[in-house]
Amino acid sequence: MKLMKPMTTLLVTLLGAAGVQASTSITYEGTEGPGKGKHVVFLASDHEYRTEETSPALARILAKHHGFKCTVVFGVDKEGYIEAGSSNVSGLAALDDADLFVIFARFLNPPAEEMAHLESYLERGGPVVGLRTSSHAFKIPADSPYAKYDYQSKVDGYEKGFGHQVLGNTWVGHYGKNHVQGTRTQIIEDQKDNVILSGVGDNAFCHAGAYVGEPGPDFTVLTKSQPLVSMEKDGDPDTSKPAMPSSWTRHYTSKDGKKHRVFHSTQGASEDILDEDYRRLIVNGMFWAAGLEESIKPDLDIAFVGPYTPNTFSFGGAARKVKPSDLAGWDSPIMPQGDEHKPAPPKKKKK
Repeated sequence: MKLMKPMTTLLVTLLGAAGVQASTSITYEGTEGPGKGKHVVFLASDHEYRTEETSPALARILAKHHGFKCTVVFGVDKEGYIEAGSSNVSGLAALDDADLFVIFARFLNPPAEEMAHLESYLERGGPVVGLRTSSHAFKIPADSPYAKYDYQSKVDGYEKGFGHQVLGNTWVGHYGKNHVQGTRTQIIEDQKDNVILSGVGDNAFCHAGAYVGEPGPDFTVLTKSQPLVSMEKDGDPDTSKPAMPSSWTRHYTSKDGKKHRVFHSTQGASEDILDEDYRRLIVNGMFWAAGLEESIKPDLDIAFVGPYTPNTFSFGGAARKVKPSDLAGWDSPIMPQGDEHKPAPPKKKKK
């Protein structure tokens, strides 16, 4: 008899529509810690960087070690399996009582009823953390009521969409060759005492390549990413490419004209968070965004909860036949192992 996963750590949201066997979100229920009473909502759906692995891994850390309630909303296919980059998301109603929104998404066009919750959250000034492709999280048609969030938005007063208006940087381009050049994170000297950098060592290694960053005058840049000549942690720097801004804080303006906290990192791929210094940077950034900077300590617990064996980021490299409920509880592996879950082999290019 198969044992059920403990309900103290799992809440599964079901679509309930005919023919759809989909659980679209999971919630890790925290207990004690500085995050007790605070709700963090993740939107996790991108095509390449394995947010479906990064996001639940970070959510477990926040919940198990620090008491946050963490809901992760995934994109799914018609059978309810996690589908990388799917806009079929359901569960953003969790934002209605959220204290922090963490977004790691790419080119999504979610249902209007889901976008309504996101818009309400931003209008009330909820803090935001964005990772990697969230600079271009949305690709929404011009005739949509939510077209202003599109990464190429030309809507007056909301030009360049969510990435530019909230995170501070829309999609500009890769800096160096992605999948060929890893990056080494360098701490900005005059920010070394910034609370977000507490316990963060210099030279964290990330597998994801650098992005072109264009921080504005209202940014506090914390780190830069130095492209390497290889994907090796000890690879030499690419001296033709000076380090590029890669993490920063800023404030966006809500409907009432007030300013609200944002932390953004241009990295965040599934394998990036294997580096303890990078993982600590992200967790600290989440604490800061949630207004809990006084709880940030150099030895804040950032240990993974349960098995974490990430897949290498690539288009088409997602684990197969995995439902959100498969990632529930503290001990379920991220991602499930076995031949049925292995990413599909890369398609051969036609000659």
